[in-house]
Amino acid sequence: MKFILGKKESMAQVFDENGKAIPVTLISAGPIEVTQIKNKEKDGYEAVQVGFGEKKAKNINKPQRHLGNFRYLREFRLEKPEGIEKGLKISVDVFEEGDKVTIVGTSKGKGFQGVVKRHGFAGGPRSHGQKHSEREPGSIGSTGPQKVFKGTRMAGRMGADRVTVKNFKIVKIDKKKNMLYVAGPVPGRRGTLLEIMG
Repeated sequence: MKFILGKKESMAQVFDENGKAIPVTLISAGPIEVTQIKNKEKDGYEAVQVGFGEKKAKNINKPQRHLGNFRYLREFRLEKPEGIEKGLKISVDVFEEGDKVTIVGTSKGKGFQGVVKRHGFAGGPRSHGQKHSEREPGSIGSTGPQKVFKGTRMAGRMGADRVTVKNFKIVKIDKKKNMLYVAGPVPGRRGTLLEIMG
């Protein structure tokens, strides 16, 4: 399994050999360093912990100092991680152009939204005496139970969710700048931390 951490930079377009424009997301990926290898005997599961980005030493908690001055620490579950040892550095070289990858990120936060935007409700009719109910939720329950059931779709905070999208294609790799060019839009805003797995 190939994996790396990166940050979403911006969107652009590249042209293939036929002159067709492909929208791409630029991701500054790695290099990352293996900080810990977890196993079933000691930790109860098998995983590889990696560090990415730099953090000032004064801002690191004492129990985490043995892991290094990394801004982000993430784990990738691997069964029997062979050829991986503590201190190993991983860069964009592990991927090749044309690889299909899965990307996990945090979607854009949209704040408090109504039911039309949040759940796709149609709202009330725009005519026949409806005064202010164009985007109202309508009834939220029958009179029998005399309560609102848990899970009823209502207005509330939207976005800022962990999103996993599969089958992104790597269009181009810039090894000098540690950049991945991935076809299509990637979840999150600029600067969002992304987990990339192949």
